[in-house]
Amino acid sequence: MKKGNNKKDIADDDIVEMVIKDPNSYKYIIERYEKKLLGYIRRILFVSKEDAEDILQDVFIKAYKNINSYDSKYSFSSWIYRIAHNESVSFLRKKKKIIECNQDDEIFDRISSDEDIEDDFLKDLKKREVRKLLTKLNPKYREVLVLRYFEDMEYNQISDILHTSIGNVSSLISRGKKEFKMLVKRYGRNI
Repeated sequence: MKKGNNKKDIADDDIVEMVIKDPNSYKYIIERYEKKLLGYIRRILFVSKEDAEDILQDVFIKAYKNINSYDSKYSFSSWIYRIAHNESVSFLRKKKKIIECNQDDEIFDRISSDEDIEDDFLKDLKKREVRKLLTKLNPKYREVLVLRYFEDMEYNQISDILHTSIGNVSSLISRGKKEFKMLVKRYGRNI
């Protein structure tokens, strides 16, 4: 990479080419996707940070080993999210893990922020309620809703990640939103 170039401005496909030529460039992929993928894994599985980090490590190892098989007709982000999806499913299968909701300790960090403590508390309460409702949601709906609304992915990207049609993605999102609304009515503030 030339001096003066900002790695954030380099397209994923160009970084992949750099990695193929120089494996040390893989650090740019890790820097770009580490936080995003860790959040994605934690949102769909509701596992501890340590378990999510272990899964993420497996994702990066698998992506590194298979970087030469990356097909540039798909977006790189869809490709690596697909690996994260597969590793998450494998984790559940191996551990026969029951998905639980982890409590966030982040509110204590935010209490000292400049925001009104009451507003901060209410925002955190809503986030926890959403997370608890997501744990009750059918996993096939939870994942598409997380990809769409937490990861801000377009339907075509979700389609690539889940290896399903865009029409099916649209149906899953629609059904997931309906099921989520039913859960809100059923549980509301009682969660």
